Amino acid sequence: MNRKTEVTYDESKIQTLSSLEHIRLRPGMYIGRLGSGSHPNDGINILLKELIDNSIDEFIKGHGKRIDIRIDNGEVSVRDFGRGIPLGKVVDCVSIINTGAKYNSEVFQFSVGLNGVGTKAVNALSEKFEVVSHREGKAVRASFLNGVLSGNPVQESTSERDGTRVKFLPDPAIFPKFSFDFSMIRKRLWNYAYLNRGLTLVLNGEKFKSERGLHDLLHEEVQDTQLYDIIHVQSSHFEFAMTHTDRYGEENFSYVNGHYTEDGGSHLSAFREGILKGVNQFFKSSFDGPDVRDGIVSAVAVKIQEPIFESQTKNKLGNSDLRSSLMPEVRDAITDYLYKNPPAAEALKQKIQTNERIRKELNNVKKAARENARKTALTIPNLKDCKHHFQDSSGKGEESTIFLTEGVSAGGSMISSRDVLTQAIFCLKGKPLNCWGMGKDALYKNLELYNIMKALGIEDSLEGLRYNRIVLATDADVDGLHIRNLLLTFFLHYYEPLVVRGHLYILETPLFRVRNQKKTLYCYSDAEKETALEQLKKGKHLEVTRFKGLGEISPKEFGQFIGEEMRAVPVGIEHIHEVSQLLNFYMGTNTSASRPGYMIGPPADSEYAVEPVGVATNRPSALRR
Repeated sequence: MNRKTEVTYDESKIQTLSSLEHIRLRPGMYIGRLGSGSHPNDGINILLKELIDNSIDEFIKGHGKRIDIRIDNGEVSVRDFGRGIPLGKVVDCVSIINTGAKYNSEVFQFSVGLNGVGTKAVNALSEKFEVVSHREGKAVRASFLNGVLSGNPVQESTSERDGTRVKFLPDPAIFPKFSFDFSMIRKRLWNYAYLNRGLTLVLNGEKFKSERGLHDLLHEEVQDTQLYDIIHVQSSHFEFAMTHTDRYGEENFSYVNGHYTEDGGSHLSAFREGILKGVNQFFKSSFDGPDVRDGIVSAVAVKIQEPIFESQTKNKLGNSDLRSSLMPEVRDAITDYLYKNPPAAEALKQKIQTNERIRKELNNVKKAARENARKTALTIPNLKDCKHHFQDSSGKGEESTIFLTEGVSAGGSMISSRDVLTQAIFCLKGKPLNCWGMGKDALYKNLELYNIMKALGIEDSLEGLRYNRIVLATDADVDGLHIRNLLLTFFLHYYEPLVVRGHLYILETPLFRVRNQKKTLYCYSDAEKETALEQLKKGKHLEVTRFKGLGEISPKEFGQFIGEEMRAVPVGIEHIHEVSQLLNFYMGTNTSASRPGYMIGPPADSEYAVEPVGVATNRPSALRR
């Protein structure tokens, strides 16, 4: 009988790590998720953001009106024209944790990074890292390899303008197969420009600059879909812009000291409360909050000296003392605007009354749907739930995932191979309803959509979302793609904010399996298949399998494709005003005559002709994967 060897716990087991060693050992404590770069909060995007935030802090303090960013073959360079790091502290500021000037509120009043970690994390997690500070005709240069100083810092004369340049190459050992998504970076840079009027950001020669701040941001998002002119209010520490559209849901872009807070926080709560009180005060009514806010699109930015965030990634603000000052400011601004703009007041009132009427009509439909669900089952049909959920305090909420699968056969393989702690499976029955153009009552009259909504926990509010990632898993054929489009329509029509916040993904599974007696390769494209065939051609008994459907993949194999190496592509939106146009084009009641060649191919001499026949290249591009 083998007896487990007991490890002695004594002084020899106690380790003391340097600052950067600890960051490398536990990167998630400092930058959150690692990821591949496909999500805004993936590690390499956080590294870039930390450096830009430092440069933004210089601009906010009145130093430097330009930031140059270059990304080439994975290597990143950020150059600002602020004051430059004090030359005697260049090495300390990028390598010794809790070192920086942002503990002094006189030097940096409205800074995002207050804990002296950001640049050190970039250094620690980079294969190569270089910092150069230019100050009053002198420069100090320091280079690091894997967080370790390489040689002594070099001091030299310089003719360049004051400021700091940081160059880094992410460590592939920590970020394997990483890549920068330029469309995502451009969106982030535009946000910086909107929040910092007068600042010019340059990415590989492309300029980003805004003249009207949050008004420009909101105009870019809604275009001509707003029901009334954008309300734009600005003070020294607070700015917001808002309007209503005819879409469902509520979409808010919230910022603290120039940083995008994805999950909002106390400043957004105060803003939402101020809108409700301002509207009710003006109309001398008692409208409900959901009726007032349904269809709203807003941008909110606040500057505070000592922001308290819930984590290092700074996605949610926790300063509770903001309500007393922000709520009355928003309330008074709303009432003042409505008094001065009667047409806008009338449009807003009609929108609220429409929301109120729809909500009351839905109450009876909801009641009937819940009764039917109660009669059929005590649990949600076709849902195999997991143990940990998004809102749990277990620490595994970020890993919670639900797969919406096509059919029971695919679901069976996934159920057998999933992680029961963090992965849930919902099996679809056939093709979901095309809900484009339908009211919210369709959610309750259609059992499939109702069960999806209940499984996700979003019937009453998106705050009840039970899974961090919603993954669409369909077959790689025409029917599978159609089902995927129907599901995308469902989420974009009723729950657009879930997509905007980065919760929706598409699962990629291999199209081919190429193997011989010694090795098996899984291929996601024809090109990968050809490469695999070339690699394994010398072996005997070469076998190529085409996976038409998910149900053809064995549970043992499926475990690889939904495990740590899972390829889940996020679904994103470039501009929310384009969503309605896009969905109406593809999912509306238009005929083949009104969209020549997009589905079945045009005549050869048509202006829409493409080769090979397929979707035209000039189609709307609101969605990105």
